[in-house]
Amino acid sequence: MTQNPVATITGLYRYPVKGLTPEPLRSVPLRVGQTLPADRRYAIENGTSGFDPAAPSWKIKTVYLMLMRNERLAGFACRFDDATHVLTVRRDDVVVAQGDLESASGRAVIEGFFAANFTDELRGPPKILSATGHSFSDVARKVVSIINLASLAEIETMVGAAVHPLRFRANLYVKGWPAWHEAGLVGETLRIGAARLKVVKTITRCAAVNVDPDTAARDLEIPPALMRQRGNNECGIYAEVIEDGDIAVGDQLAVEQPSLV
Repeated sequence: MTQNPVATITGLYRYPVKGLTPEPLRSVPLRVGQTLPADRRYAIENGTSGFDPAAPSWKIKTVYLMLMRNERLAGFACRFDDATHVLTVRRDDVVVAQGDLESASGRAVIEGFFAANFTDELRGPPKILSATGHSFSDVARKVVSIINLASLAEIETMVGAAVHPLRFRANLYVKGWPAWHEAGLVGETLRIGAARLKVVKTITRCAAVNVDPDTAARDLEIPPALMRQRGNNECGIYAEVIEDGDIAVGDQLAVEQPSLV
């Protein structure tokens, strides 16, 4: 039997508000059928989307403020506090907005900030959206996204420049797999300690990855480079959690081998 190489988790991230900056984690619980806790828990509506918090359904990402079109979002450092539900927005280390996303007054503060700072990019008043148990992921399924750092190294060669891994806004970054090994894992089961995840699809990349997360500049053309070199614009995989477990930076990630019995 051919053995799959083992990978190691080098980074864990969540994105409490869709399109805003990531938050690094040292460890996190994975639960069956769920995203990382609070991952894409909120989104900022850009014009009327028809989203109903009482009956939440997946919407295409273009109805929200997001990096594919609104790269200036990357210029604001944001942190969400789970205990208080407070989102703090900083620019150049200065707090420019702060509000409780579970209160009307707190949401109004954050909405007012984006209304004032993204006027030319808005199709209507920005609105903080959320619904119990809903995740504003780019895909309708509740998934965990995984990026192989060896594949990013090859992308750097393709574009002739350094590529910050956080351009790809993944939950897990791993090392130890050969470049593009992850593309052949669709349908496979991954084990991280007690947790098990089923790989369900590769990730199609959009223009969001062209935005530098440090400078907020749209300075690369990564999807076209992928198309030229690989014949597709895919990088990374989505996996669904099928068995609970806690994971941490430094944990090993292995493809589960089928039983011979």
